[in-house]
Amino acid sequence: MFEVFATYLKSKIEISDPQLREIEALCKPHRAEKGEVLLKVNEICKAVFFVTHGCLRSYVVDKKKREHIIQFAPENWWISERLSMMSKEPGMYFIDAVEDTDYLSMEEDFFQKLPEIVPASKAMNDRLQLNSFRAFRKRLISLLSDTAEDRYLNFIQTHPSLALRIPQKMIASYLGITPESLSRIRKSLSHQ
Repeated sequence: MFEVFATYLKSKIEISDPQLREIEALCKPHRAEKGEVLLKVNEICKAVFFVTHGCLRSYVVDKKKREHIIQFAPENWWISERLSMMSKEPGMYFIDAVEDTDYLSMEEDFFQKLPEIVPASKAMNDRLQLNSFRAFRKRLISLLSDTAEDRYLNFIQTHPSLALRIPQKMIASYLGITPESLSRIRKSLSHQ
């Protein structure tokens, strides 16, 4: 499992084998079965997760018990409740496994320790945070202003492999539409 993460790190920063061994000591490998919950609403998040195989998701459940998916994290993606982790406040959403998933968990101080091991990783962390903020902002604007079809096309562009791997009702939840609307969009696009 760590080999996948090592390859990811090598693609982002220059890193030596001794540095990788130090980082490996900070990472705990896990396997989550489909549906297994890693974080519940109102729990304080104490880890960040890196997916090596499979897919995790974050979501909220409204008063009518409907799920609203915030993020999918397939291979080589990070997922966490960073605000909860940093502020020590109860988290606002769930994180669970969409499918059987292998992932690494790192304790909350991982991103403080990483630059001590690899100074160049600070810039990587800054980029990760900026990219996360940019993605959430782009997603919010899309939910407010794009058509459902445009949101679906953007989803396929961002997550090409997920469209075939995860249930359509989850994709619909992520897009903020009903499964029936998603079915109509897919049918319409297949005829174009």
